[in-house]
Amino acid sequence: MRHFPYYLQLAWRSLWRSPGLTMLMVVTIGFGVGACMTTWSVFQAASGDPIPDKSARLFVPQMDIWRSAARSADGEPLDALTYTDAVALMRDHRAVRQSAVYPIAPSVFPDRAGQHPATVGGYAVSGEFFPMVDMPFLYGQGWNAADDAAAAPVVVLGRALNDKVFGGVNSVGRSLDIGGRDYRVVGVVDDWNPQPAFYDVFDTGGYTHEGPALFMPFTRAIAANLANGRTACDLEPSAPGFPGLQQSDCAWITYLAELDTPAQVQAYRVYLDAYAAAQRRAGRFLGPPNNRLRDLPAFLDAERVVPGDTRVSFLVALGLLLVCLINTVGLLLAKFLRRSGEIGVRRALGAARSAIYAQFIIESAMVGLAGGAFGLLLTGLGVLGIGAVLQPRLAALARLDGRLLLATLAVAVLCTVLAGLYPSFRAARVQPAWQLKSD
Repeated sequence: MRHFPYYLQLAWRSLWRSPGLTMLMVVTIGFGVGACMTTWSVFQAASGDPIPDKSARLFVPQMDIWRSAARSADGEPLDALTYTDAVALMRDHRAVRQSAVYPIAPSVFPDRAGQHPATVGGYAVSGEFFPMVDMPFLYGQGWNAADDAAAAPVVVLGRALNDKVFGGVNSVGRSLDIGGRDYRVVGVVDDWNPQPAFYDVFDTGGYTHEGPALFMPFTRAIAANLANGRTACDLEPSAPGFPGLQQSDCAWITYLAELDTPAQVQAYRVYLDAYAAAQRRAGRFLGPPNNRLRDLPAFLDAERVVPGDTRVSFLVALGLLLVCLINTVGLLLAKFLRRSGEIGVRRALGAARSAIYAQFIIESAMVGLAGGAFGLLLTGLGVLGIGAVLQPRLAALARLDGRLLLATLAVAVLCTVLAGLYPSFRAARVQPAWQLKSD
């Protein structure tokens, strides 16, 4: 490594002796790396594990209650439950922790001067939802089982709503007017918006622009007639309004269950089958049990939460990067072998093949570094403009952060060094005698 500054100087001079060729290689690497890293940022966000420490212990129970004509072609049950079934699962409580989940959009009336009422998005959940998903709290905590049972008017706020309504201070214990009723704040959640949105694939499709503004007890939201999500119905409700939806066989509530051991998972599967069989005997379920109990990774995969166009875009970008690398190999080979005379003289003066090899590898790395810098610019532009290629909800997942910038530089240098391995090997194999004789 003591010769590294010397090799660096040689590489610098060589690159400036042929600026056109150098610029062509830099642009080639920059385009390939920029396209690859832009699409990778979206694919990585879309396909990542939203809760890696617990995803293998969080399960989504699914039950099929529809008539055969209304079932999907692959026989898969819906990823949501009816109110009747969700309440039954909550009552039986066969999981370590569990929660029914559905979206709400209540009106919030701030008591601070100059602020106007606003409709905010949130979720109705049980108190066990917060420890189940490792919710990060800034202040306070979630409510308890007694609050669930009593349908208590309590609420957990998201950080953004707490900042807007209470100026970001600890608001635990204070009251907030929601839908014309005072709710006691019991906790404030830090920024929380996991992607994919595993807790509500049924309504969101797996992706959200921002995290929930608030959470309130499932029982309280039902009592207050709050609902704001989609419904999937085999038959239309026989009674009108929200009470009719609760009595119907429409699916609109998602469900999460925490199961810590294989034995618990198996016992829960047995319970679901027994429940479905009992509902069939009661005349609700029309066919044999058709249940699913998948952990989060398997569930997200079965629901095809990662869209095909993100995979296709990433594979196309990888193909472009490969083409760029092949072109770079050819350009480096031509550039290095054109200097055969210089290599022959250095070898005749005692330079080892390893020294020649190291010199050209360093020159390749310098091309990669410059290409990476250009790739950073293209990646930034790509993140801003990727909405022209992908759906807006997917394009919004692209984030230009420090990790992406460092990864872009690293990929550019690594790829260019790999592209320079063969040209450097060929250059190091130049025979000095042949070159001196020809000169």
